[in-house]
Amino acid sequence: MKQIIRKAYYDYEKEEAWLNGMAAKGLLLTDYSWCRYAFEEGTPGAYIYRIELLEHAPTHAESRNYLEFLEESGIDIVAYYMRWVYLRKKAADGPFDLFSDAASRMRHYRRVNFLFSGAAIVEFLIALMELSIWLTALRTGNAHLGFAPLGAACLLAALGVLLLSIGRPMRKKLRKLKQERSIFE
Repeated sequence: MKQIIRKAYYDYEKEEAWLNGMAAKGLLLTDYSWCRYAFEEGTPGAYIYRIELLEHAPTHAESRNYLEFLEESGIDIVAYYMRWVYLRKKAADGPFDLFSDAASRMRHYRRVNFLFSGAAIVEFLIALMELSIWLTALRTGNAHLGFAPLGAACLLAALGVLLLSIGRPMRKKLRKLKQERSIFE
């Protein structure tokens, strides 16, 4: 029996933990699209799930080669969403960790951080453009624009702040890994 759950996550590690909790209850992820998880009933604890942000789109040659390697290693590709890939491996086959060392984990954290920080910077730049449009309209007497550009600038700036705050835990984890790495060097 299929079950659809709509839920939003901004921390992929918390999302992984939730997916693995669902798998422990016997609900196995079969598909994902924006905030929409499709599950089917199965053997509780049969799979371990992981989520990874690929360096390139799944259709890129490097990503295809990497994903083929994972499939040859016994890892199922459950779903793609943009550059995110949802993976699972049979629990009976042993532990499932995508990152074998601190350096590979740090590269992944950097990719995730860049995604949120880059989007935040874009939002701030567009907010500045909207603000300059509004200020230019005020100086030139173009009252027909009203406060729409100012409102848009405020909303975009707020979205930028939200994106930065979403990426903050990832930046903390990255700093912690850097500190741990420097201790062992």
